[in-house]
Amino acid sequence: MIDKSPLLRNNEVTYETSLGYMLKLSAPMVVTTLSFTIMQFVDRYMVSRLGTEALAAIWPAGLVSFIPGGFAMGSLTSLNTFVSQSLGRGEKKECSKYYWQAVYMGLLYFTAVVIIMWPAAPWIFKVMGQPQGVAVLEVKYFRIMLYAHFVAVINWSSNQFFMGIHRPIITMCASLCGQVVNIIANYLLIFGKFGFPALGISGAAWGTFIGITIVAVINMSVFLGPGINSIYQSRKSLKIDFNKMKSLLRVGLPAGVGLMLNVSLWGVILSGLIGRFGEEALAATSAVLSYTSLSVMPVVGISMALTAAVGKIIGQGKKELAIKQTGLCIKISLIYMGFMGICFFIFRNSLMGFLSADDQVINAGADILVCAAVYQVFHAARIIYGGSLRGAGDTVWLAIISAIGAVPILGIGGYLIATFIPSLGAIGPWLAATLSVIVVGLANRWRFKSNKWKSIDLFKHRTPDVPIQTEPMAE
Repeated sequence: MIDKSPLLRNNEVTYETSLGYMLKLSAPMVVTTLSFTIMQFVDRYMVSRLGTEALAAIWPAGLVSFIPGGFAMGSLTSLNTFVSQSLGRGEKKECSKYYWQAVYMGLLYFTAVVIIMWPAAPWIFKVMGQPQGVAVLEVKYFRIMLYAHFVAVINWSSNQFFMGIHRPIITMCASLCGQVVNIIANYLLIFGKFGFPALGISGAAWGTFIGITIVAVINMSVFLGPGINSIYQSRKSLKIDFNKMKSLLRVGLPAGVGLMLNVSLWGVILSGLIGRFGEEALAATSAVLSYTSLSVMPVVGISMALTAAVGKIIGQGKKELAIKQTGLCIKISLIYMGFMGICFFIFRNSLMGFLSADDQVINAGADILVCAAVYQVFHAARIIYGGSLRGAGDTVWLAIISAIGAVPILGIGGYLIATFIPSLGAIGPWLAATLSVIVVGLANRWRFKSNKWKSIDLFKHRTPDVPIQTEPMAE
């Protein structure tokens, strides 16, 4: 049975390329991503009250933990493809089967990650050149976040499943509940309020763990609840299926590599370069990235919606509409992020003063915010064109160009600047980071405009278990 949502009036071309259509499709994703970013911002604000060392530690530690997490999160995006295609075929039990395979693989993967990275934590931050006092705090935060990944697997899989069955509102509601719990838990555990122990930066990590767990409980309760179970037989689909695992990995691995390089490795390289200039530089960078996250995450939500919209349009053979949808999204994003860039430039000193009372941190952060202001519109291009290319299945290109931006441009370029022009201080690596964002943004735009993505056929060499859409998808 096909759901008759007004979102998908497949015979109304003008509606599918309208602002209203894209806003309806992206709204739950924008709220979800923005709520998570606000949670991170509140985390860093609370931690900043502990001092410069703590503020300097929370960002690199979170980035290192996101290296394995980003790879898994990116890889699991393929779950959306297989769930939505199975739904289109009317094979609803298959949707739940794919979900369980994703969860199994995620849990196995993070078991290996914890075994390897938990004991290696002190060495990792030493190699990154972090100041000794900061590194001690980073290890504490990082190890707790490793455990949080076990629970996060359920949330990442649930997000893709619920998007695949066109019920992203469930993900949004669960995420909002988790963010509220996280903020309360942080306040209690960071500062030791109402009889709870004052755990400092460890309290921030445990607060995040508790918030993520609440989200997982809600997601799993809905997934196993009578509503979903009656339609998708979620309680009867637990059998391990290696063929489905293989299909998920075949489509998802390039996306996982791309996200890991685009976010995690980029950030870790930047952190390592900034670390040589001291904890004040790290604290300033952490503060700046708190603000840039607020600017970028709504665009990430739009990009996620664009990926789904482009994928559906391509599946229907209407690739020209994907160009119109992308053009609409890039216009919205350029206006929004351009405005944010202007705000960063004008209010840079006030913004830094909100998160730190250290004059060195404020001055360094104000300079860095100028770089952030410059690359905002290019970051919009990077994200939106990347989302469109991902919807077309052009994930190998995205992984390659992300690697170029992270390693040669940021890594080698930033190292050369920091080594030969040390007088620039933290702004040196940030100049390389800005160039990296500009190059990747322009490259993604060129790739999309080249129309090479139109020749991609994800299911050209499909195996029998790969679901194929046989009728228009309903939302």
